[in-house]
Amino acid sequence: MSSRTLRELTALRRASQLLGERADRTPADVVRWMLAMQGQDFPGVKWSVGLRSPGSTDASIEAALAAGKIVRSWPMRGTLHLVAPEDLGWMLAVGRPRTATTTATRRASLGITDRELRIVADTTREHLSGGRTSRRDDLLATFESVGVPTTGQRGYHLLLHLALHGVIVFGPVHGKHQTFALLDEWVTAPRALDGDEALAEFAGRYFRSHGPATERDFAWWANITLDDARKGIALADLDSREFDSVPHYFSPGLEPAPEVAQVLAGFDEYLLGYQNRSGVLAAEFSNRIVPGNNGIFLPTLILDGQVVGTWRRTQRATRIDIELLPFTPIAQRGRARLERAFDRFAEFIEKPVVLRWAP
Repeated sequence: MSSRTLRELTALRRASQLLGERADRTPADVVRWMLAMQGQDFPGVKWSVGLRSPGSTDASIEAALAAGKIVRSWPMRGTLHLVAPEDLGWMLAVGRPRTATTTATRRASLGITDRELRIVADTTREHLSGGRTSRRDDLLATFESVGVPTTGQRGYHLLLHLALHGVIVFGPVHGKHQTFALLDEWVTAPRALDGDEALAEFAGRYFRSHGPATERDFAWWANITLDDARKGIALADLDSREFDSVPHYFSPGLEPAPEVAQVLAGFDEYLLGYQNRSGVLAAEFSNRIVPGNNGIFLPTLILDGQVVGTWRRTQRATRIDIELLPFTPIAQRGRARLERAFDRFAEFIEKPVVLRWAP
């Protein structure tokens, strides 16, 4: 893809991804627009929301979670995401068939039986009913008390099964721990979508918030078949344009956003929202984002729409120390732009930051 085409693609993606302009949006507005934001790195996903919600802070994101305005669960790909509460149920229903196949295989290898699944479901409903919440360790202890072992990976897969089948959802944060609540008590106004209506909603909102993107990007992201992805695209109101001879879909009226330097969380949707990430990340640097191919994506530095390095932070009592690690030398103007981008991060975290460029 030519450099001009890359600039056009990334300028449109910045607009759809709410990067590059400072509109007045609450954290809940951001999550609802994005449909889902990958969230296994909890501090990271809070920053992903905060970056798109001017004036928000880490504490205000947690407050939105505590109030149930945002929820966290495993709506697709067996991966934690933040979603709007009303969207979780129908998203789980769309993604469940494919996820259930892989999770069933893993549960069988762990010796988890259907009988144990029924026991933990009944126990969980009894333990959490009436609006109660429970920390992970307390909930697992409850499973142990009724004879269901939770050692190794068993505990995680029991909780994942309960979430995928709509029994539990993450609730408010207590101290440093998120809790679990019953989904049907925590989410009181779910949307009822299924079949073609759900596919059209999935496609329309994915491409609104991630476009321009391909049908394969959407199928991978939503964890649905390519046929279902194509059906959703056909049902949604979308425009298309070819980039590098491949059709890319997006919302009608999408206008490019101005270029701004960005400092993104490791699992931010700007990179993780696509099966093919070559539009923003050069292939020769992909191993620098996921060292050792261990599945852990490092926070990234963005200039001219491209990933140009990573950054890491160290928490101190009164400040955050940040080290910037560019892939290649960055000119002073680019360095200054990236340094200014950390001003918003300091506002969000409500602590001063001290920057240091790696030698």
